[in-house]
Parts: sequence; structure tokens; C-alpha cells
Amino acid sequence: MIERKKLREYSTFLTRALRQPSRVGAVLPTSRHVGAAVAAVVPSCGTPTVLELGPGTGALSEPIQRRLTEGARHLAVEIDPEMVRYLHHAKPWLEVIEGDATHLRKLLDQAGVERVDAVISSIPWTLLPPDKQRELLKEAASVMAPGGVFTTVTYLTTLWRPATHAFIEALHDTFDEVLPRTAVWRNVPPARIYACRRPR
Repeated sequence: MIERKKLREYSTFLTRALRQPSRVGAVLPTSRHVGAAVAAVVPSCGTPTVLELGPGTGALSEPIQRRLTEGARHLAVEIDPEMVRYLHHAKPWLEVIEGDATHLRKLLDQAGVERVDAVISSIPWTLLPPDKQRELLKEAASVMAPGGVFTTVTYLTTLWRPATHAFIEALHDTFDEVLPRTAVWRNVPPARIYACRRPR
């Protein structure tokens, strides 16, 4: 049963990556090793509100969910309708909102959410122009609670790209604290995780 679920996840992800390469930044879902590293920044006590941006097939969703206690809220904003349908079916416990993260404040208002304690992004930043990167980061920062954390995944294979340099610069312009965490080599492609706090 687990293998069948994983096969369906890979199939869905690969299909969308081939059909919408401008929206999907990798050829495989993020590995469980990245999932564990990202979930480590999620509060494991109290009743936090956690928001995923661009969850895709939800590779990070289950490690995050396992960290949350009863009463916590776990939402995800996904722009791809096919991914949204997949998530509704495969992860019914996840509150999935179909929409563009550029309109994050409006989407969260409609969901009755004022502030979030952790924002976790799987958005393919290197596929976006610098102005779109900054627009999305500003929107994410605007919904964070005091003491909240913004966490995102990038890929080591894109470090040479101008879009990656622009994104790292945008992170530093948006947040007072930008901490690159240890690289996760057991991922295809190898990943780097950034944890950011205190929006400027």
C-alpha cells in the first residue's frame, strides 16, 4: 500500500513537471531527508499555524504534520489545480487552498487566518524573475507572526544561476536573520535549506 501511494505521488509529480516545467522546479518530489530537516523548524508544542507554499504532491507535508500537536493548523497554498486535486485525495487532513501566493493575505483572510507561525516554501525560486521573487517573499513575510520562521528549499545545482543569487539577496533584504542550514546531499538534486526570521 505504501509503495502504491509513493508510486502515485511520483507519477503525479513527474506528469506535472513535464506538462508545467515553469511551475515545477525538480524532476522528483523532495526526499524524506529534506522533509525531516524542514520539519525541524516547526513548533512541536502549543497550537501553531503552519503554512506551506507550493507543496506540490505534499512531500514535506507529512513530516510537518507529525510535528504538530492537536489543535494546530496546517494549511497549504498551491497554484496547480491538478496538484490541488491530488492533495485533497491523498492528504485529506491538509487544508489546501488553490491560489497564487502573490495574493496570500487575501487567501488567508478567506480561510480565517490572521498570522502564521511557520511558512515553509517549496516554490521553485530559480524559475521566477527577481521582481516576482521579491513580491512573493514580501507577501510571505507580511503574514508571519512575531517570532515566526520562513523556511525554504533551494538546490545546490542552481547556485551558479543569476536567479539564485537574486533570490539569496532578496532573502537578506526581506529578513533580518537568514541562516543557511546544512546541505542535504541525500536528495535529487542536493538541497539547501534556509531558515529566516524577523521580517524587515
